[in-house]
Amino acid sequence: MTGTADVDADEGSQAPLGDPSEGPDQVDPADAEHPEPHEEAEHQGPHEGEYVPPTGDDLAVDEPLLAARAHRPSDLIRLLAGLLGIIALFLVARFAVSTTSGLENDISTNAHRIPGVLSTVAALVSSVAVLAVPLAFAVERLIKRDGLRVADGVLASVLAYGVSLGVDWWVAAGAPSAIREALTQLPPDGGQTLTDPVHGYLAPVIAYMTAVGMSSRPRWRVALWVVVILSGMTELVSGYTTLLSLILTVLIGWSVAYGTLYAIGSPNIRPTGNHLMIGLRKVGFSPAGAHRAPDAPGGTRRYYVEQQDGPPLDVHIIDREQQASGFFYRAWRRLRLRSVAVRRSPQSLRQALEQEALIAYAAAASGARAPQLVATSELGPDAAILVYEQVPGRTLDELPEEEITDQVMASLWESVGRLHERRIAHRRLTGESLLVVDDVTGCLVNLSGGDIAAGDLTLRIDIAQLLTTFALRIGPERAVATANAVLGADRVAASLPLLQPVGLSRQTRIDLSRLGKERKAAAQALALEQVASGERTQQQAEEDIATAGEDLLSRIRGQILQIAPEAPLEPAKLERLRPKALIMVIALAFAAYLALTTIKPAQLRLSHMNWAWAAAALAAAALTYIAASMSLTGFVPERLPFRRTVAAQVAGSFVKLVAPAAIGGIALNTRYLQKAGIRSGQAVASVGASQLAGLAGHLLLLFGFGLITGSQTSGDLGASRAVIIGVLTAAVMALVVAAVGPLRRFVVTRVRSLFFGVVPRMLDLMQTPRKLVTGFGGIILLTLSFTACLDASIQAFGGSMSFSAVAVVFLTANAAGSAIPTPGGIGPVELALVGALTFSGLPPTVATPAVFLYRALTFWLPVIPGWISYNMLQRRGAL
Repeated sequence: MTGTADVDADEGSQAPLGDPSEGPDQVDPADAEHPEPHEEAEHQGPHEGEYVPPTGDDLAVDEPLLAARAHRPSDLIRLLAGLLGIIALFLVARFAVSTTSGLENDISTNAHRIPGVLSTVAALVSSVAVLAVPLAFAVERLIKRDGLRVADGVLASVLAYGVSLGVDWWVAAGAPSAIREALTQLPPDGGQTLTDPVHGYLAPVIAYMTAVGMSSRPRWRVALWVVVILSGMTELVSGYTTLLSLILTVLIGWSVAYGTLYAIGSPNIRPTGNHLMIGLRKVGFSPAGAHRAPDAPGGTRRYYVEQQDGPPLDVHIIDREQQASGFFYRAWRRLRLRSVAVRRSPQSLRQALEQEALIAYAAAASGARAPQLVATSELGPDAAILVYEQVPGRTLDELPEEEITDQVMASLWESVGRLHERRIAHRRLTGESLLVVDDVTGCLVNLSGGDIAAGDLTLRIDIAQLLTTFALRIGPERAVATANAVLGADRVAASLPLLQPVGLSRQTRIDLSRLGKERKAAAQALALEQVASGERTQQQAEEDIATAGEDLLSRIRGQILQIAPEAPLEPAKLERLRPKALIMVIALAFAAYLALTTIKPAQLRLSHMNWAWAAAALAAAALTYIAASMSLTGFVPERLPFRRTVAAQVAGSFVKLVAPAAIGGIALNTRYLQKAGIRSGQAVASVGASQLAGLAGHLLLLFGFGLITGSQTSGDLGASRAVIIGVLTAAVMALVVAAVGPLRRFVVTRVRSLFFGVVPRMLDLMQTPRKLVTGFGGIILLTLSFTACLDASIQAFGGSMSFSAVAVVFLTANAAGSAIPTPGGIGPVELALVGALTFSGLPPTVATPAVFLYRALTFWLPVIPGWISYNMLQRRGAL
């Protein structure tokens, strides 16, 4: 919920953020984290758990109301950790059979040494206390009007009980025997019913105590954990459970609790404006009013505060909620990039406070223009404030382009230079961190993410980031010229190897991508108009598009090379893990998994296979790569090395694993042509011409084979079903494209952009008929080779269909299955081919293994050669 509220703060109040009835030395940490609402402020409607101090001389804080509940990233992280723990426990139970059985034997042997009286008393006490302690805590919370937490705990306990029943049912009915034996056992009283894998009452109790937030209530937390451990140990010693069962119970209760909190949200305990006013008084300020300012990077909340007898203040609040936000993005950046390119996040609130204060004081000592830090203070147990002198002005993002003067940029570069002289890195030199005070003065803000004693590489990243920030607003020419005038050519040139997207901020990467798309779209629209009106030729228009498509970072590099021709060009190695390498590993694992789960020897019926026909199918599958190379080279006027082109088509077999077949092939062929020295626009046009010619050839072959099949059937409906499939499939696909608005616009846009470059490309090709013969011959040979492979696979298992009927089945079913965008068409293609062959009269016992053999030869078998070709071409710079 959002809105505006006036939150009052009593001028003379020095009460802590807890129960107003308690003195400063009597504040319960629980109440500090979840303060009570004051009865006199109920008419203001605060959400439950929010403290409203008593009113006196009122001071208004204008701020949006905080949401009553917050979805904490820390809860999601703990949920994922719990789920990973459960998975790990099941793996241990499944594969470490000897270890788990040895533990159970050791526990059973030593349990007899414990006196029976002690076990009986402990069991009696724990069985009563495990229910009495949570109930007493709930009563205590209800008395203090913290019923929202109690309700969350009750919901989590109910869900944990349901999950426990589900796990019990799965272990008893469907789990492997090793897991069942590790989690259950026969009771010692001689009964024949196995013990429960998950304790039906302990898991809800653990979920309850976790959801109500006992981490801030040490006495209650210790008491309840003692009861839970005592109850679990008595069950373990008496032989009614196993060690892994107890661990599973704890993990389930823990995971369900955090899953519940993340799903419904936890009560918001972030400090509000009235808390801020109290905190400012504690450090000697006299606030007269405040209002929320735009958040700083990282979600840090800011307030502009007016004082009764002092200058205005800019107050930053850091809290645990803000620290946890963006955890997964930061984790990915730390995994992907070297440590010099990523700032280490503080581990605690105290470290974050000390680090920001240290950077602020160091920046002030360096002489850089930056806000002066005047005070710091804790604000309750989970927040802290940093008080800066307020500097009036507008950020670079808010400033119109015509108001960004060279004097302002020079002022900001001077401040950055002074920071770097003291080895201080800013690390966030984006538009929101550059404050323009007047026409000639700039100020650096948001230094909380900076580093002291920074290395050369970190300082050079700063310069690259600021160059890009300025270039996004006023162009690379002025940005580089201003930096050169202040820093000198050597320092600017040293940043050239760092001008790469991976080293820049997330918002900068987004802005670069947006700018590139806008420039290219505008250039294409202008080129279409100019070509249509005859102002420019097609070749000139393509050159204009290629020039507009040059990314901003390349243009900045070009400007730097003009002032420093000897500048290093080799990009700095910022990445320790490239996404391509990660995708490759995932793709290989995915391929292995699918191969093991999809292709089963029983379905292939290898014992009934005719190996001669299988060899013929293999030869036809190999011929498809030569045909694909012909269909590509035939639509490229430039000369291409044929062997390398064949290797690129083989590499496409690996790319299909992580992208739909058509999309992956188009992207790979375009990249291959670009690396071969063909300009981007012409490469796209050549691939587009090949695709359009392939579509035309596909339809013509479907029509031709349909006629042949129809003439061969002599009225036999069973043999002519393939033609019916083809006609119906084509009609349905055309109707779907025409009826669905977004799909129709997508197709029209794509076809229009393709025709823009394809038509001139085809006109060039008509001057060399040999190229056209090669291209169209490759398209026909490609279809015939795939059809021959499918036909030979059918023959290998004793099936028989006319070649024309097989061609119609392949052309229709393969196209229909590939329309569903799964990697390589896995699943839909197999189902479509088996269904079409069966519908055409082929027995399922023949159609199924024939399709699996066909897919094994055309999709799965080339994966390893494709991976080898892909890496080889990358090493040689051909991809």
